[in-house]
Amino acid sequence: MQASARQNRCDVIVIGAGHAGCEAARACARMGLKAAMVTMNLDLIAQMSCNPAIGGIAKGHLVREIDALGGVMGEVTDSVGIQFRLLNTSRGPAVWSPRAQCDKKMYRVRMREVLEREPNLRIVQAEVAEILFSEGRRVRGVRLRDGRELACGAVIVTTGTFLNGVAHVGESQYMCGRSGEAPSNLLAEQLRNLDLRWKRLKTGTPPRLDGRTIDWSRFERQSGDAEPTPFSFLTDKIDRPQIDCHIAYTTDETKRVLVEALHRSPLYSGQIEGIGPRYCPSIEDKMVKFPDKPRHQIFLEPEGLDTYEVYVNGMSTSMPVDVQEAMITSVPGLEAAEMLRPGYAIEYDAVDARELRHTLEVKSMPGLYLAGQINGTSGYEEAGCQGLLAGINAALALGGSEPLVLARDQAYAGILVDDLITKGADEPYRMFTSRAEFRLNLRIDNADERLTPFGRRVGLVSDDRWERFQRKSAHKAALSAAAVCTRLDVYPQVNSSEHPTVAEWLRRPESRIAMLDGWARTVLSEEPALGVLTTLETEIKYAGYIAQQDRQVERLSNAEARRIPPGFRFGDIPGVSREIREKLDRVRPQTLGQASRIPGVTPAAIAVLDVYMSLPGARMPD
Repeated sequence: MQASARQNRCDVIVIGAGHAGCEAARACARMGLKAAMVTMNLDLIAQMSCNPAIGGIAKGHLVREIDALGGVMGEVTDSVGIQFRLLNTSRGPAVWSPRAQCDKKMYRVRMREVLEREPNLRIVQAEVAEILFSEGRRVRGVRLRDGRELACGAVIVTTGTFLNGVAHVGESQYMCGRSGEAPSNLLAEQLRNLDLRWKRLKTGTPPRLDGRTIDWSRFERQSGDAEPTPFSFLTDKIDRPQIDCHIAYTTDETKRVLVEALHRSPLYSGQIEGIGPRYCPSIEDKMVKFPDKPRHQIFLEPEGLDTYEVYVNGMSTSMPVDVQEAMITSVPGLEAAEMLRPGYAIEYDAVDARELRHTLEVKSMPGLYLAGQINGTSGYEEAGCQGLLAGINAALALGGSEPLVLARDQAYAGILVDDLITKGADEPYRMFTSRAEFRLNLRIDNADERLTPFGRRVGLVSDDRWERFQRKSAHKAALSAAAVCTRLDVYPQVNSSEHPTVAEWLRRPESRIAMLDGWARTVLSEEPALGVLTTLETEIKYAGYIAQQDRQVERLSNAEARRIPPGFRFGDIPGVSREIREKLDRVRPQTLGQASRIPGVTPAAIAVLDVYMSLPGARMPD
């Protein structure tokens, strides 16, 4: 009995083993807690249920930040990526974003290997039927469907699309978590009764094709980068074999097939009630919303090195199977293509994230944390960063330490969390660089500079990673100092009548640090740390803009420093409309800065709130 009791007791329980769950469970285990990750299928840990790709515009920033904090997504991607591309290189370095097509099967295999090496992590195949609470609605454990109870101090829910999940393929619909997997209805029913605000959201996937039946000669080839950009700061070089993807386009026939079958689409028949992602619409939705567009681009992306399965990126659909087949064969080169799996849409339950604190803990239920699609987000990367932060904060809370809350000027992950808990998400939330007010400071090259010290402080950053970070920091300091005092006379664009410093020369639009062959090695007496030259060049070239953003950051910091007392009665504020008072009371912002970001709260109302908090006679909490 004693052994059984010990086995059924841990510090943190993570429900779900998707991208949020993996990051949360590993973080807790590496921070010294006894963690259990409960999943309904051990063979589908970190399953890439949609596109087997990591990164992309802004999403690549999130993965770099996960890695800089000590998370695992970047390392696994580097080990199983089969095509790497750095996106947005025609624009400034603030918006450069890495993306990698991955081997779908190997991603989950590699992730499971990483998790199973954690001595403090126990992985359990079971279904959680109920979260258990003690008095005061504090989490005390979970009950499994088989009747077992696991005790713990915190629970992190990362259930993805499994809560009351319903898949749609044309007129057909069936309960599932992902296609072919059972939903989590028992837990969904309990969570629905916990007095939280919920919504129904929708996402979807495209058909998968047999690559042996595709005429590849008809498509434009899309190759990866000659020198792949890794996601992890621990990866020196990507040397795995790289594959090509291919670009195709829809035709007038594609449009005719879809438009004539719109009455059979669950999206337009009223069968689907959930709100889908605005920035990743289904192919039938594209035909309706962009009727004048002559064609739509699609991408044929292999799902791995040892499979013929091909992902049709850009053709997400919930049309009936016969319509999907006609849609596929309407594309030149796909006339004989065989569909291995039809596309489908899935509706699922998501909580209103305004129920959460910045730590991702539910305000009304101490010890209960939510991360991933349950909070209204879309994408592996958005889920991963939430899982990591929820895991870190659960571990810190149980250890009696201060939480880790990233500010908007510190990380895209901080922007994501702040957006969710301040504004909520009426549709699946996707990260974009345009959401960042200070994106020149939030680049992929300096994610380690911004976040690795935080990861080290909480215990996630290994000695090897920390030594690499310190070496890069020392190299940057030495090169920065040398750049302002070293004068040039024999380098490109330098004539005999001028002797600019390295810094002055690098500010010229046409100058690149790569042209200064050997300069960095001479200064350092060794090879410069990986990535340090990119960071140095960027900060010298954009020094004026960075200084301007630093001033804006200071203004934001001043607003964030203006704390609002936890029990402040927003309903008592005079001279502010009832609607605004209700919005403030609903979100209960912690700072004046957060209050200013609530949709519909005007600058005038913020000014009144600021003044009212300063009045000696203001009614403050008892």
